[in-house]
Amino acid sequence: MNQYITLDTQDGSFQSYVVRPDDLPAPAIVVIQEIFGVNADIRDTCHELASQGYIAVSPDLFWRMEPGVDMTDQSEAEWKKGFALYTAFDYDAGVTDIALTMEMARSLPGANGKVGLMGYCLGGLMTFITTAHKGADASVVYYGGSMEKHLDEATNIRNPLLVHLGEEDEYISKEAQKDIIEALKDNASTQVFTYPGCKHAFTRHRGINYDKDAATLANGRTADFFKSHLK
Repeated sequence: MNQYITLDTQDGSFQSYVVRPDDLPAPAIVVIQEIFGVNADIRDTCHELASQGYIAVSPDLFWRMEPGVDMTDQSEAEWKKGFALYTAFDYDAGVTDIALTMEMARSLPGANGKVGLMGYCLGGLMTFITTAHKGADASVVYYGGSMEKHLDEATNIRNPLLVHLGEEDEYISKEAQKDIIEALKDNASTQVFTYPGCKHAFTRHRGINYDKDAATLANGRTADFFKSHLK
């Protein structure tokens, strides 16, 4: 079953897309969007997580600028708009919204109180920052954009963290990837996996850089990770 739930803040209200599994109670996983909004790809991810036995929740992070953004990566106009929203995005407000969504997810009917956090690109970065500031029961970062600029947060990571990086990522340079790996190497609760030949967003279902084999491997690792820490 899927629905939209409205969350109220002091700045206004925003919606989160929610998909529930057949069997409850269950852990929740909060899924953080890319620059294209809570689109078909993110909704697909939520349904996949629900099929694995999780309550999946994806908040609309762009609501302060434009509620309900729902785009693809298939046109220049969509990329231009996505990058404009990304540039204008307020990280601190985003952390606040994600934390509120996690709190809501913990208390949903049928939730068992455990909450995982995962995100892609911008959502990967926000997962990393939110994990450092607020914590989660387990967190997964897919190719977090500009993550290398926030590695001072690495020492604040306390919960299990899994990171996926495409080795040929056009937005996260090889040097940046080395810095990410170096910053996280001494954290016993963190794992970083790299994927040879893969560009940015290699797990985006309909994406221009989708790599089926690498996506299957990464998503399998994510499934095992969440099963280990949330169930």
